[in-house]
Amino acid sequence: MRAFLFLFLLFPIIELAVLIKVGSAIGVFPTLLLVIGTAVLGSILLRVAGVATAWRARERLARGELPEQEMLEGLLIAVGGGLLILPGFISDMLGVLCLIPFTRRLLVGKIRRRAEEQALRQRAFFDDAAARSGQTRPNVLEGEYERRD
Repeated sequence: MRAFLFLFLLFPIIELAVLIKVGSAIGVFPTLLLVIGTAVLGSILLRVAGVATAWRARERLARGELPEQEMLEGLLIAVGGGLLILPGFISDMLGVLCLIPFTRRLLVGKIRRRAEEQALRQRAFFDDAAARSGQTRPNVLEGEYERRD
């Protein structure tokens, strides 16, 4: 958690340093055009890729399948588009990685494997005595009752 907070605080500083270096190398106006251009490109790609992913998810739902792959791809498309809209070149590179179909599928595969490992880890430490003993039927007390008015 501390590493994430440290990177979260360090990211804008690194992003600003890269913007200054690029601005000093190619000039202020071309740097601004690049930043604005990537924001426009990000919004366009977000719209196009998002619609395509939504159609694929709808087709899988129509066939009676769960669209988990499409949902994760849609999440990465949203993250990638958001990163492209943010000003800066490092966030743009990370956003492009999320929007390229090949790298997006690799990231989705990693996310799915990690989620499966986490689910297995949680099941391994589940503290239910009935589940550990293999007893699937709950304890039931059988009896009769009589209502007296």
